Amino acid sequence: MKQKYILIMFLLVWALSSQAQNERKFVRQGNKYYEAAMKDTAHLDTVQFNKAEIEYMKAIEKKPDDTKWNFNLGDALYKQKKFGESAEKFREIADKTINKVEKGRALHNLGNSFLMSNKLDESIAAYKEALRNNPKDLETKYNLLYAMNMKKKQQQQQNKDQNKNNKDQNKDQNKDQNKNQDQNKQDQKKDQDKKDQNKDQNDQKQNQQNQPQQSKISKQNAEQMLQALENNEKKIQDKVKKVQAMKAESKRVDKDW
Repeated sequence: MKQKYILIMFLLVWALSSQAQNERKFVRQGNKYYEAAMKDTAHLDTVQFNKAEIEYMKAIEKKPDDTKWNFNLGDALYKQKKFGESAEKFREIADKTINKVEKGRALHNLGNSFLMSNKLDESIAAYKEALRNNPKDLETKYNLLYAMNMKKKQQQQQNKDQNKNNKDQNKDQNKDQNKNQDQNKQDQKKDQDKKDQNKDQNDQKQNQQNQPQQSKISKQNAEQMLQALENNEKKIQDKVKKVQAMKAESKRVDKDW
């Protein structure tokens, strides 16, 4: 009976040891891919980092709470510029770990992930939290100052852009006002010109009314008047001829006497 129990215990230890060997195998393979990618300084070898990520995930499936392997996975994600995923992983590590130094490291990497995503406020908050857990971390202090400086420059640029926008807006408003003023002046000038024109027309009309009006007759009336004049003239001529005839007759009678 004792030998049977000993055999069972041996098999259990062997199985656990074999499982641990498989997990470490995944980690070792992931480390190889990670180190190979780090050797290529000419460009970012995301393919090797992705292979390392896959191997680390295989190991974590077997042992989810291993802090070191989770760190490795977070680093592999960060190297692939998967900053959102790496931030989630480092936040998870920081929340789970009790060791202040490890928590500070996780928060430091969390700050880096936020910084690379240009989330400056979140990055500054993560660095400050990291320093509360590990105040002596000089690298975190440097990164905090760097992030704060970037935030300051960002605010200055925003203020500069805002001032420029305000100036442009004021310039446009002044331009519109000047345009409106010019338009008003033109409208006023048109109104004045119209008033002057109306005044000239009224003055001209008034002058015409004050002047004696020349009588106008129709063509028919003119012909009638002309005919009457001709008739009168004919009558006068007839009378003149009659008088002349009478004088001539009188002279002849006197001669005969």
